[in-house]
Amino acid sequence: MSEKKEKAILVVDDDEDILFTVRSIFKRHTVPVYVAKSGLECLEILKGGFRGVVLMDIMMPGMDGWDTIKEIVDQGLADDLIISMFTAKDVPDTKMEYLKE
Repeated sequence: MSEKKEKAILVVDDDEDILFTVRSIFKRHTVPVYVAKSGLECLEILKGGFRGVVLMDIMMPGMDGWDTIKEIVDQGLADDLIISMFTAKDVPDTKMEYLKE
């Protein structure tokens, strides 16, 4: 990925079916869709200059969505990003408060 600051969508999920579905939904549109299968892969894509919307799964093995977002912020990669989290599981109230911050 180049250093240019194009607007795009980055889907971060360890589930191949989710990645395929989201990519298929946006295929008809002109917005590029990138995929990352882990939090670490997400960080590498962001370090490469990605700017746009990040759709992040909360429950992933290794570095989960919460830890990935913490790293994004700690590494100064959150500028020009909109991060939206999703999961099939219930999210505790304490985690929802974290999202509001």
